[in-house]
Amino acid sequence: MSRASRSRPFRIVHYVNQFFGGVGGEEKAGCEPRTIPGPQGPGRLFEKRFREQDAGIEIVATVLCGDSYFAENEEKALGELIPVIRGYEPDLVIAGPAFNAGRYGMACGAICSSLSTAGVPAITAMYRENPGLEQYRKTVLIVECSDNVTGMEDVVRKMVRLGAKILRGEEIETPADEGCFEQGIRKNFEHDEPGYRRAIDMLLRKIRGEPFATEYPIPHFDRVDPRPAIADWGGIHVALVTSGGIVPNGNPDHIESSSASRYGKYPLKGVRALTAKTHQSAHGGYDNTYANEDPNRVLPIDAMRELEQELGFHQHEWYYATVGNGTSVDNAQKFGKEIAVDLIRDGVQAVILTST
Repeated sequence: MSRASRSRPFRIVHYVNQFFGGVGGEEKAGCEPRTIPGPQGPGRLFEKRFREQDAGIEIVATVLCGDSYFAENEEKALGELIPVIRGYEPDLVIAGPAFNAGRYGMACGAICSSLSTAGVPAITAMYRENPGLEQYRKTVLIVECSDNVTGMEDVVRKMVRLGAKILRGEEIETPADEGCFEQGIRKNFEHDEPGYRRAIDMLLRKIRGEPFATEYPIPHFDRVDPRPAIADWGGIHVALVTSGGIVPNGNPDHIESSSASRYGKYPLKGVRALTAKTHQSAHGGYDNTYANEDPNRVLPIDAMRELEQELGFHQHEWYYATVGNGTSVDNAQKFGKEIAVDLIRDGVQAVILTST
């Protein structure tokens, strides 16, 4: 809708987490939803760039919520946030950008998806490894951005360009043209060449070893060939590594319950079995009641000690733990490389990886 036909400025509501809302860092990640009038944090840059497009655009409110609060109470948080946002009668909602923050990305995606379903235009931005991307890319326009805040200026520029088009009612031809991730939505159109000719042409180029591109993107999966089975366990050193979040009570390394940014290394010397008095689950992606009752259900030290006697291997005196829930591929690869270097240095020859 053009400005000439409007009786009021374009209204934007901005959603941010506790950090960008100025409440605090991880120690404030449990804060409940709250609202701040006008722009806050990166919202000031958004409003400045929007007004360069149209002086009649304003951010009327900043709505924020702690990352942990949203991740642990998603249905409740959406029930609190969506009515507040809609109460401002926004012409557009922007969320984030979330960069590579997993919990933040999941919250931005969930909020934008809920609003879009209700007919309220909403956009967000994430790094390509953010778990929120795969969860919400089909229902939300998600602008691609860098993995950290150093890319703020660039992503704001792209989000503002996209947002201004939406406010003006312009059609978004393809997400890629606007710097967004593809949504996997197919559209029919007339092609100059029939399908059989295009298919034969691609086949001939492939046979000749020439570069060619398929008309439908093929996903790429990182695959690792399995090692040969262990024939003789006698005398080898075996380590346990888990993505199931089993940590000493109190979670001394503060491993996040979702989208972990760290892992821990913990001693096993003299430990015959884990107990509820010594270990717990820090994982937020499954009901950890039974794991907290008996941590061996996820990290089977008791069974390993029995097998150690039976098969004759040596249990490594340390185990490594992180949380796989929503953890980015980049972080997982980083953890794996660092842990592998540590284990090889300690002479470990086999690893058993347990999950949930």
